[in-house]
Amino acid sequence: MLVPLRRRKNIRLKGYDYSKAGCYFVTICTQNRIHYFGEIVGATLCGRPNNPHIMIEAWLLELENKFPDVTIGPYIIMPNHIHVILQKEELCDWGTGDHTGSPLRDVVGWFKTMTTNDYIRKVREGLYEPFEKRLWQRNYYEHIIRDEQDYHRIAEYIEHNPMTWADDSLNDMNELSEKRQN
Repeated sequence: MLVPLRRRKNIRLKGYDYSKAGCYFVTICTQNRIHYFGEIVGATLCGRPNNPHIMIEAWLLELENKFPDVTIGPYIIMPNHIHVILQKEELCDWGTGDHTGSPLRDVVGWFKTMTTNDYIRKVREGLYEPFEKRLWQRNYYEHIIRDEQDYHRIAEYIEHNPMTWADDSLNDMNELSEKRQN
């Protein structure tokens, strides 16, 4: 009996050119939403950021060096996901006059690859907790920021994310713990 392949839902805006200049709100979650990047206690990251958190932040900031058309805006690294506003500028190829930019999928893909490879190296050195199959979920969430008001609303959401962690839909660690015990 043939089992139908599960089709992944495409969450991108059909026909939109994600290499265009603009601001994008991006959320990337760990596989199974496992907490690798510290813990939130009260309204702040508990103590100081752990080593995986510091590594993730370093690669996030490195995006600006790898992709000259990308600027990192407000961001937060939560225990099992990150939120970031990526601002993309339009670059001009002076040889052809074409306006080009890095596709958002390439930017996110490079970030996920570099952080996963770095994380694996640290696991092999015994410094980080191993993960099962993948560090990151296959997909990511993005929102095209449409205007200044939208930008400020999202920047405020990012800033206050630790304060709302107890009620955050991405904070399903209690649910996962209950499943493991049963």
